[in-house]
Amino acid sequence: MKNCWTVAWRDFKAYFTSPIAYILIAGFLAIMGWMFFFNLSHFNAQNMQFQQFNMGKSVSITDGIVRPLYGNMNVIFLFMVPFITMRLFAEERKNSTIQLLMTSPLKLGEIIFGKFLSAQLLVLVMLAFTLIYPITLKLTGNPDMGPIFTSYIGTLLLTGCYIAIGILFSAMTENQIVAGALTFAAGLFFWLVSWASQSVGSTLGEIINYLSLINHYNNFSQGVINSSDVVFYLSFIGVGLFLTHRALDSFRWR
Repeated sequence: MKNCWTVAWRDFKAYFTSPIAYILIAGFLAIMGWMFFFNLSHFNAQNMQFQQFNMGKSVSITDGIVRPLYGNMNVIFLFMVPFITMRLFAEERKNSTIQLLMTSPLKLGEIIFGKFLSAQLLVLVMLAFTLIYPITLKLTGNPDMGPIFTSYIGTLLLTGCYIAIGILFSAMTENQIVAGALTFAAGLFFWLVSWASQSVGSTLGEIINYLSLINHYNNFSQGVINSSDVVFYLSFIGVGLFLTHRALDSFRWR
């Protein structure tokens, strides 16, 4: 595990030696800040209407702010993660440093998992900045902290799937643009795959629904940690890293 952290820390620092990390974090926070402000304004306007017309009910903070905010966050990561992962192996291949990396004392699995951790660490940094939103809600209202906590867990697992896809395509090409585009396309496919379930039979439809990344996030957004959802995400990540191992192992023996 020590070797994995060595690789992870090396690649994590590399993000901040170029403008990549700063641009991604700034863009992410700008979009998230606008969405938080918009959701908060819409939430206040809705509750004022309910009070004005004496409708006897109001929208909860969880339904009005938390779920839309963190749901949109996962859409943003669908666009952001390809920029995080596209350089991990593609840059090594382009600069011909991958041969040095693969002939080092490190095992191939340690290299792959280390690079996965480096990308996940950058996602953690981005998520850490968003803690200001639940803190603000806690200071100004009485939100249910359960869905907020589980939404962060679900987001980490979901972004882990994006990263696993990105590492796979980065290992398959030396062109970072191609790796990023394929990562986005594959992530979008697994996001929208459930749409096809209505056009097929019940058994095949259930299988397609099960492959949908966003369907497994729904329980997390409601404050529920379902073991089947956790197993799915971890299995998805494991398959992605395994395929990356096979792709690099094939490249090594060419």
